[in-house]
Amino acid sequence: MSQEALEHHEPETPHLDFAGTTPYEDYVRADVLTHLQHTLSDDPGEMVFLVTTQVMELWFTVIVHEWETAAAAVRGDDIPTAIAALKRSTRELEALNASWKPLGQLTPAQFNSYRSALGEGSGFQSAMYRRMEFLLGEKSASMLVPHRGAPRVHAELEKALHEPSLYDEVVRLLARRGHAVPDAVLRRDVSRRYESDDAVEAAWTAVYSGAEDADLARLGEALTDVAELVWRWRNDHLVATRRAMGAKPGTGGSAGVAWLEKRARKNVFPELWTARSHV
Repeated sequence: MSQEALEHHEPETPHLDFAGTTPYEDYVRADVLTHLQHTLSDDPGEMVFLVTTQVMELWFTVIVHEWETAAAAVRGDDIPTAIAALKRSTRELEALNASWKPLGQLTPAQFNSYRSALGEGSGFQSAMYRRMEFLLGEKSASMLVPHRGAPRVHAELEKALHEPSLYDEVVRLLARRGHAVPDAVLRRDVSRRYESDDAVEAAWTAVYSGAEDADLARLGEALTDVAELVWRWRNDHLVATRRAMGAKPGTGGSAGVAWLEKRARKNVFPELWTARSHV
């Protein structure tokens, strides 16, 4: 091949000269993201802790988006769109859960070297994580209290508190499909934590026992994938905390490991688990 032909096949040089910031920066806002790290101690490990926590917040944000998309789709009887959003969220939950890897090997001495920088800060104060919990049906009005000083955040959480959770929408879908879900469940106060119901368990048992509700069974399995990964998130959090600080009280006044152990014992979407014993 001639030199002229070779030059003709060489890739063109990318556009490097921009009047202002790059289109990449305009879209991603990388300069903002990479300048949000303001450590409060001299310990080099604090940077890892801070960045990992900020990455978790970004994953919380996209998972909330997926679950809100799924809830709206279920409300509109669009099961394929709901399942697609839930399946995306499982990949995002896997990435979120992997965020514990940089923190999971901390010794007590390593964590103590910058723990004082947290002050009364604690993960349970995360507003976006709280929105995740609300979408799972883990509602609690008291969890709005820490956010009273941030009006926009408080308003968003209050709105989420009084909206049906993702699982509320799914239970209503079961009723629309002819399953005998009691009015007490359908008309319940959605600002309160969802509690397991025998009739909803029976509905899922029927879904998994028959062939006519194949799309509902696929939805149930997508929800179960989410529930399993939420359980793994809680357990990974428990193990990382136990390893870093043992049974000491947690930051922010929580009971630390004892509180996390209680959380880890709970399943979200409970009837999807118990119904399997009856199929």
